[in-house]
Amino acid sequence: MSASEPGARAVMLAGTASHAGKTVLAAALCRIYARRGFRVAPFKAQNMSLNSFVTPDGGEIGRAQAYQARAAGVEPHLDMNPVLLKPSSDGTSQVIVLGRPVGRMNVSEYHAYQVKVWPEVTAAFERLRAANDLVVIEGAGSAGEINLRDQDIVNMRMARHAGCPVLLVGDIDRGGVFASLVGHMAVFTPEERALVAAFIINKLRGEASLLDRGIDELRERTGVPTLGVIPMLGDWRGDEEDSLGIADRQRQAQPDAPLQIAVVRLPFISNYTDFDALADEPDVNVRYVTSPGGLDGAAAIVLPGTKSTITDLEWLLASGMAAAVKTAAAAGTPLIGVCGGYQMLGRRIHDPEHVESEAASVDGLGLLDTQTTFAGDKRTVRVDGELLGGAFGTAGTPLCGYEIHMGRTTLGTGAAPLLRLRGADGAAHDDGAVSEAAGGAVCGSYVHGLFDHPALRGAFLNRLRAELGLPARESVAPPIDDDIDRLADHVEAHLDAGLLERVIGL
Repeated sequence: MSASEPGARAVMLAGTASHAGKTVLAAALCRIYARRGFRVAPFKAQNMSLNSFVTPDGGEIGRAQAYQARAAGVEPHLDMNPVLLKPSSDGTSQVIVLGRPVGRMNVSEYHAYQVKVWPEVTAAFERLRAANDLVVIEGAGSAGEINLRDQDIVNMRMARHAGCPVLLVGDIDRGGVFASLVGHMAVFTPEERALVAAFIINKLRGEASLLDRGIDELRERTGVPTLGVIPMLGDWRGDEEDSLGIADRQRQAQPDAPLQIAVVRLPFISNYTDFDALADEPDVNVRYVTSPGGLDGAAAIVLPGTKSTITDLEWLLASGMAAAVKTAAAAGTPLIGVCGGYQMLGRRIHDPEHVESEAASVDGLGLLDTQTTFAGDKRTVRVDGELLGGAFGTAGTPLCGYEIHMGRTTLGTGAAPLLRLRGADGAAHDDGAVSEAAGGAVCGSYVHGLFDHPALRGAFLNRLRAELGLPARESVAPPIDDDIDRLADHVEAHLDAGLLERVIGL
């Protein structure tokens, strides 16, 4: 098959557990084959994640699939993640199908709904397969959850539909990788076992040769070869699906960096990847904190996005974090709210339709003169614009990002707009708020991804440096594409090239 012919090849990255590395390895394969001139697209049938992204046409998909699309050199598309589940505090999830919310469902309601959504999933996959040379499919969690086999639309059922080879990924960093791989093969049906073409052992921290005996016995027991042993890649940050990725970021922290930025780790934190570009700066440490003492010495504090604003606001109050945040803000520490965090900073949050909770209205932290009202419609749009002032930096600084929220916020006389934005239609509107009483040190915005923009990131950090008496400097965080190439090089160097070619067949 040549790179100029549309094909029907697909390969699945399934895992023995959540956070085994499926997302990252799928991105690496997307980049490896895109660099060879093939048309590649990622696909995940069903994603449960609070990290999401807005496609060019204004739909919402998992942020991991947007990252994989970037690795493939293509724009993210709704077909790449036809079902996105966003868990809420009440035991339900918001169900998003082809980019749009269709309702909130508990587990039993969603399982019943899967009969209806499965044709949407397979149709999305077939559209991708018809338009590309290779579709890199990502599974979810463990592919061996036999109690959920009847409800599976993302793991082995998807592989059976695609008729594609499966690469089963095990995480050696957690231990028990050989037992996990053998155990998965034992619980698979004969049809499922026949699809497993190779194993990948991921996240090695030691000497690979120590695994040789285990790999030999693994093949003796299962008849399946091992495609490669992938060492842990240091100082790498890619987009991941759930909060397990925060632990990896904390291990890469720079506790002695002169600029300490405290991000409050809310129970339902969403889109924490908003702060990865900050953490990539050599003089910055981003730390995720859950107790008041974690705010000590912070040059700035961030209240991040959340899927459950009112529930996380209650946690802030009960944990003592709300009082600590207010004390820090009163002392002049810059305080920034993003999306749900922005809503919390206001005076009141209203939920007359009970979109998020049973409470019709609750008090916010009262640090911004704003009020937010939840409604059933969700705003998902990409934007660009410029800064109007506040803790982010100098007015006129350009920016870009995307909005994903169900609230509408109005400003009182004690607040001024933070951003001037333009949507895809070119129409301008104001966003966010900055407290005039706090001298611009308290502000918030609905826009995710602000710090990914080098100009705004540099302006924000240089303002913090100036307050600490540090010299200004240009932003030096590596471009995302450079890090994707480094990841692809790393993975490719540790795979059996001949076996990979036989498995994928391009």
